[in-house]
Amino acid sequence: MSISNITVFMPSVLTLIGIPGLESVQCWIGIPFCAMYLFALIGNSLLLIIIISERSLHELMYIFLSMLGVTDIVLGTSIVPKMLGIFWFHVPEIYFDSCLLQMGFIHTFECIESGILLAMALDHYVAICYPLRYTAIFTHQLVTQIGAVVMLRAAILVAPCLVLIKFQFQFYHTTIISHSYCEHMAIVKLVAENVWVNKIYGLFVAFAVAGFDLIFVTLSYIQIFITVFRLPQKEAQWKAFTTCIAHICVFLQLYFLAFFSFCTHRFGAHVPLYIHILSSSLYLLVPPFLNPLVCGAKTKQIHIHVVKLCS
Repeated sequence: MSISNITVFMPSVLTLIGIPGLESVQCWIGIPFCAMYLFALIGNSLLLIIIISERSLHELMYIFLSMLGVTDIVLGTSIVPKMLGIFWFHVPEIYFDSCLLQMGFIHTFECIESGILLAMALDHYVAICYPLRYTAIFTHQLVTQIGAVVMLRAAILVAPCLVLIKFQFQFYHTTIISHSYCEHMAIVKLVAENVWVNKIYGLFVAFAVAGFDLIFVTLSYIQIFITVFRLPQKEAQWKAFTTCIAHICVFLQLYFLAFFSFCTHRFGAHVPLYIHILSSSLYLLVPPFLNPLVCGAKTKQIHIHVVKLCS
C-alpha cells in the first residue's frame, strides 16, 4: 500500500534482481554457482556419512569437521536455490518474512562457522602444546558446551537485526533489492527511515564475531608454531605442521573472502555493484565448496575412508 509517491508502507513482497549489470549473463553465472553448490552438498554429505558410520572417526577433531559440514550445507542451501530461481526461472519475488528468514539463516550460520573454526584452532592448540593433558581438557562434555555456546552466540547476535527490521521500520523507498539474496545491509538500504542503529549494530556484530575469532585463532597458531619449531625431530615438526595446514587454509580463505566482501561493501563506493554482489556471493559459496576438499581430502583418515567407500 503506497502512502506517497516515494515510499511503500510495510511491503509484503520484495524483489531480488540478482546481479545488477549482469542480468543478461546471469543464466551462465548460475552454472558454476550450481556446480559449486552441488559439489559442496555432495562433498559435505559424504564427509558426514563417513564420520557418522566409522566408529574410529568418533573423535573430537572429526566432530568439529562434521559440525562444519552441517554449517556449510545449511549456508549453501539458504541462498543457492533462490539464486538459481532468479537466474534461470526469472522468479525474483520473495515474501518479506521469507527474506528475513533467509537473512537470519545466512548471518546465523556465518557466525556459527566462524565459531567452529575458532574451536578447531583451540583444539589444535591444546593437542600440540599440551598433548598429555588433551584428553583431560577436551572432553565430549566440553565439545557439547562449545557447540551450544557457538550456536547461542550466533542466535543472540543475529536476532536483534531481525527484530529491528521487522518491528522498527514501516516505510520503504522501494521493494527492489539490488542483490541476489537477502542480506542485512541490502534490506536496510531500502528503508525510508533513520537506520543508524542498524548500521552501528551491524558493524558491532561484524567486529565482535570476526574480530574476536580472528584474534584468538591467530594467537593460537602463533603459539602452535612456536611449539612446533621447538620440537627436536624434523619428522615430528612436519607431522604437527601438516595437522594444522588444512585448518589454516580453511581459515584463510574464509576470512580473506569475508574481508574483501566487507571492504567492497562498506568502502568501495567506486567499485561496480556487480563486483559487490559477486564477492559477497562467492564469500558464501566458496568455503562450503572448498572445505570438503581441504579438510576431508587432506585428512589422512578421512581420505582413506573416502577411497575405501568409492572403491
